[in-house]
Amino acid sequence: MRIKNWDTLLFIGGYHILVLALLPWVVAHASWTAAAFFVLTWVIGGLCVTAGYHRLYAHRAYSANPVFEWMVLLGSTLAFQWSALIWSHDHRLHHKHVDTNDDPYSIKKGFWYAHVLWLFDYQRTFQKALVPDLLRNPRVVFQDRHYLLLAIGVNLAVFGLGCLVMHPLASLYFGFLLRVMAIHHCTWFINSLAHTWGSKTFARELTAVDNAVLAVLTFGEGYHNYHHAFASDYRNGIRWYHFDPTKWLIWLCARLGIVGNLKIVDRIRLQKALVVKDKELIMDRLSREFDELASDMRQRLEELSTSFEANSTLLMKRLRELKTASDEKRRLLKVEVRRLKGELRANWKAWLELTRLAARRYELAH
Repeated sequence: MRIKNWDTLLFIGGYHILVLALLPWVVAHASWTAAAFFVLTWVIGGLCVTAGYHRLYAHRAYSANPVFEWMVLLGSTLAFQWSALIWSHDHRLHHKHVDTNDDPYSIKKGFWYAHVLWLFDYQRTFQKALVPDLLRNPRVVFQDRHYLLLAIGVNLAVFGLGCLVMHPLASLYFGFLLRVMAIHHCTWFINSLAHTWGSKTFARELTAVDNAVLAVLTFGEGYHNYHHAFASDYRNGIRWYHFDPTKWLIWLCARLGIVGNLKIVDRIRLQKALVVKDKELIMDRLSREFDELASDMRQRLEELSTSFEANSTLLMKRLRELKTASDEKRRLLKVEVRRLKGELRANWKAWLELTRLAARRYELAH
């Protein structure tokens, strides 16, 4: 790899060196106040990237009023990940070309390349067609044009606030150096670890995986396989027990009326889409196999997918009818809905078992 972005290398390498060099002093002078200051600035900067840069701007998973936008556009400067426009441009490119050579931080080029090395040799060709909506957003354009001044101003203000309650060196260390390093690596983990270590439930053909440990470190971004399968959903963690504080923040802001139009993939639509996607992938792979197991699997795939499609379509129809039905018909519809839900659960369980068998038996190519 040939270094092309020396300024990026010097910045990232510089703060890593300072974090290590100042560690003896920090150990001797650490305090709960400094630790709390670090956590607070890390959480604010991290959430502004995940809720703002990622789910609002890169994926348009919800809409926001200008006040909320300014909050995330300014708060995200604590992360020092450049502007929302540039970040979203590269991220949309990543989703468009995931796991290929055109992916800016493809895991196929190696773990460390996807984690951080791509930043040192990536030569961006800005494609306006990827971000026309953001180019029409005056707040995003303003932040992009004045990013460095905004980032320096916000971080100097945070440093100054820290100096009011702790030693200036502690404020620099916990309120800038360590915080920037933590946010950077947590973001980079999504590009590296979240394409390496975890489970695949929704898009088995992709390298993206779901990882609950990473979700804790990245404010809910660790459910990456789901995210790549359904990128427009404002949630990454779709279960009630999934740790996704970014989702909770967006939901709370929606209740307060400062964001809206939250996009969500309901369970039936989600499963229908997965059945179609899995069937296409596995059938394509099985077309090159002629053993008895492959033949049986093709037949079973057809049977299960047909049954799931029929039951899910009928269930959605009955749920719509339930909204306007009379009391007498409502009772009958509820009985049928319960039956259809039970059949769908059985269909889905059988489908998961079959696709897991296919994944073990045959290599599924992208």
